[in-house]
Amino acid sequence: MFVGWDRGNTAHDMTVINAEGERVYRMTVPHTEDGIGRAITALADHGHATDLPVAIETTRGLVVDRLLAAGHPVIPIHPNAFHAARPRWGAARAKSDPGDSFTLADYARTDGHRLRRLTGTGVETLELQALTRQRGDQLELRTAAVNQLAALLDTYWPGGKTVFAALHSVIALAFLDRYPTPQAAAALTPKRMEAFCRKHSYSGRRSGVALTERMGSAPQSAARLSEPVVAQLIRSQVAIVRALQSGIDALDKIISEKVAAHPYAPLLAHLPRIGVLNLAQIIGEVGPILERVTSFDQLAAETGVAPITRASGKSHVVCFRHATNRRARQALHTWFDNTRHADPWARQRYADARARGQRHPHALRTLGRSWLRIIWACWRTETPYDPEHRSTRNQPLAA
Repeated sequence: MFVGWDRGNTAHDMTVINAEGERVYRMTVPHTEDGIGRAITALADHGHATDLPVAIETTRGLVVDRLLAAGHPVIPIHPNAFHAARPRWGAARAKSDPGDSFTLADYARTDGHRLRRLTGTGVETLELQALTRQRGDQLELRTAAVNQLAALLDTYWPGGKTVFAALHSVIALAFLDRYPTPQAAAALTPKRMEAFCRKHSYSGRRSGVALTERMGSAPQSAARLSEPVVAQLIRSQVAIVRALQSGIDALDKIISEKVAAHPYAPLLAHLPRIGVLNLAQIIGEVGPILERVTSFDQLAAETGVAPITRASGKSHVVCFRHATNRRARQALHTWFDNTRHADPWARQRYADARARGQRHPHALRTLGRSWLRIIWACWRTETPYDPEHRSTRNQPLAA
């Protein structure tokens, strides 16, 4: 049996077909607890959950979680691949919810052996994945909020932007909250500035004279808004940045705690310059892939380290791989780039790749493939990384 699940905002459509492609069951599933519960119960009438793979056009979400919790293998179908396959079921490419759930099930029946399946990932890994993704979202929001604060300062008080380097720092936010306008800071002397810095534990090693000179050398605003209005604009934006930074700080703390307790951490914790946050990202994003893949080549492909070859007739082109887990690739590439600054072996690998004419991104992927072989070997043998175990010929551990 094969199941196709066409998801929607208020209702879904589910179809079960047999090995011959004949529809044996179909139901409309309301997006309610009762509807989803009845759908999973109905599936149980057609076989054991592990024998009923479900094809669906997503890799995550409430429905995917419920299906995995019930024991069903989930086959995520990329919408573009599914759209390209529509002519199999009619040249007109007709579309309806019942039709899509049937064609998803039929696609799983004919091509399921070529498609990857989602399986339940450990709770510890899922927690790190959720926390690091949330932190990434919060960083994007903070960047946007800081940029908006900088734009306000450029317009109404350029001097306030120049005093401290990072506008999201504790000292900069405290300064702008206390002195939100040029008028509020007009009587700020070097001594008062130094007293303010001591109060907020400033460690930037800039004297009060230097800080006030920065503020005084900035151009003067010609905006015609009143001081109370400007103060409200600045303080409101400061409050937003401060709230976002507080959320990021809280996430950093719990991520550090979760990484320390994660069973995969000892395998990778001693990799050069990996850091707590980057380690959390790699465990959260690459960990589920490691649990699923059966070979190093599959791991390299799913993390975007391996290129893709297109060969036809006289044409033979090796291209950058776009279809991959982008979050996993970003987490790994951040670390790959860091290692070449801290590890002589990685530095030499990167330099050799550049000497062969590879551009920086290509050289990073070349270095990354070597590192990924080491990660694969550590994972497969359950052995913590040890630089002394690298080959004396400067080669990575074999896959």
